[in-house]
Amino acid sequence: MSVRSYRDIHRRKSRQIHVGPVAIGGDAPISVQTMTNTVTSDARATINQIRLIEEAGADIVRVSCPDEESTVALKAICKAATIPIVADIHFHYKRAIEAAEAGAACLRINPGNIGSAARVREVVQAAKDHGCAIRIGVNAGSLEKELLEKYGEPCPEAMVESALSHAKILDDNDFREYKISVKASDVFLAVAAYTALAEAIDCPLHLGITEAGGLISGTVKSSIGMGMLLWSGVGDTIRVSLSADPVEEVRVGFDILKGLSLRARGVNIISCPSCARQGFDVINTVKTLEDRLKHITTPMSLSIIGCVVNGPGEARETDIGFTGGGAGKGHGQIYLNGDPVYRIENGDLIEHIVGLCEKKAVEIEAAREEVAAQ
Repeated sequence: MSVRSYRDIHRRKSRQIHVGPVAIGGDAPISVQTMTNTVTSDARATINQIRLIEEAGADIVRVSCPDEESTVALKAICKAATIPIVADIHFHYKRAIEAAEAGAACLRINPGNIGSAARVREVVQAAKDHGCAIRIGVNAGSLEKELLEKYGEPCPEAMVESALSHAKILDDNDFREYKISVKASDVFLAVAAYTALAEAIDCPLHLGITEAGGLISGTVKSSIGMGMLLWSGVGDTIRVSLSADPVEEVRVGFDILKGLSLRARGVNIISCPSCARQGFDVINTVKTLEDRLKHITTPMSLSIIGCVVNGPGEARETDIGFTGGGAGKGHGQIYLNGDPVYRIENGDLIEHIVGLCEKKAVEIEAAREEVAAQ
């Protein structure tokens, strides 16, 4: 088996929709989403949080609209945001219409939960009139009563049946700009539901392990569940659900995609866990570099390894590398494009690496512009 073949991920073929200017599905890059946790009616607080989310690189942000005060504020929020807004609607069809009118690029709503066929038609018409997509959001914790009675418990079959029934309502109303999620807090349940749904329908799929937990436990669960699906080619847009700052959701989302070579953003740091052989404080160096390099969005790789056991090998595969000289040495080796070029003192490491990464980003962007101009 060649190196290339075992790394290949063949994405499931889906039709493509748009959430504002962001393409979802087809051959579009897998997008990263998050959700605000401010009170939406406080437009200023919500806009301020969206600014941080935008800076973190999110492609799309979801905003909950539980009441009329929220949809009133949504107009200012949509106007201020530079990324598309998904309005999260649960049961009240009027909130969906108001959100579409306010400028939302997508409505997260389950058509079967908002009442009569006439109400569904009104929502679909509002979506058509204002260029909104729709996300059908099935959740294991809120399945329809009749499905729970039929299957006895939340299960993949129940979740897929729910999703397909909602999709049929939109199809019957001649609306095809929709994506679907079938989320569960149980990793196995979510993976099984998404896998079955991927076989049953051609629309884009929004991945998530819902209510995954805090920063560490939620990251682990999300990485396992979404990683399995993405590795198998399933998934067109993702949201990591954490009991944490939404900015952390965005960072984890990109790290999951980077780990699978599905998308790159910023500096990908490869570092060792450190041991008695380390020639410098690896852990605090990496922690500081992660913070200092957040402003770089250009994809590149950086290896920070404590000693010469694995350091040279890792550095050969990265754009920039530093390998410690060993305990007590006080200096280490800088690698550029895989080649050893010079040594520096450990005390100069942070500022030197930041400078190298910033220089590399300029070089990469200049090369891209040159290619684009040809």
